[in-house]
Amino acid sequence: MGNLDADMAAVALAGALPPGFAAVPAITLPCGITVPAFAVARWLSARGPDGRILLSEAAPPWVCIGYHAARQACALAGYRLLTELQALAIAYDIAGQAPNWTGGTVGAGRLFQGLHRGRCAGAQPACVDPLDPLERRWHVLSNGERIHDCAGNAFSWVFDDVQGNVDGIVAHTFAPHSPTLATAPGTPMQQGLGWWPRAGRSWWGRALARGGSWSSQEGAGVFTVVDERPQAERPYVGFRCTLPL
Repeated sequence: MGNLDADMAAVALAGALPPGFAAVPAITLPCGITVPAFAVARWLSARGPDGRILLSEAAPPWVCIGYHAARQACALAGYRLLTELQALAIAYDIAGQAPNWTGGTVGAGRLFQGLHRGRCAGAQPACVDPLDPLERRWHVLSNGERIHDCAGNAFSWVFDDVQGNVDGIVAHTFAPHSPTLATAPGTPMQQGLGWWPRAGRSWWGRALARGGSWSSQEGAGVFTVVDERPQAERPYVGFRCTLPL
């Protein structure tokens, strides 16, 4: 009853969320870790005229921003940066929903990978509909909520609360049982799942970014994770905000 009560409470609180946020139910990952319910921005963060975070489907994602600056922007707005466990919870929930698969049932065809085929010149606002139906940008969660650009369009910085130190920067190698490596229901570069490293890989001192860009091709996916220098300001890396429930 505990998990059910928590999910019901999350649904009730969802109605009081700020505009632009969707509720994510509590998710138990295959490793046994339960990620508590939280709220996530429906779109990648944009930058408003005042230089602060703007949540809008009509504005392009805020890219060319480093990891530490993205964390600071979230804090100034009263939000938090998406964490690694939260990103995995979203991806795992997405993978379990039939509408997110091209074949119409879980495991049939491929997971939708968003904008990833290089047909754009840069990261696009969420309101831009792709010409190719296989580049559909939204995914549905188990509670019916929709979020955009969890795969493709632009990567999202994430705070690594699995391999990371107190600042969310990777601090040790990827263990075989790490949730980062052991959550996806398949192997890298198959069925639109995306790409992730092998066990033993060391990205010490780097920051994680998830999802993919508009030109990542088969490397885009909800389970895709790459490393970047925390100070790097890439035109293909943005960020996503969260709130606790």
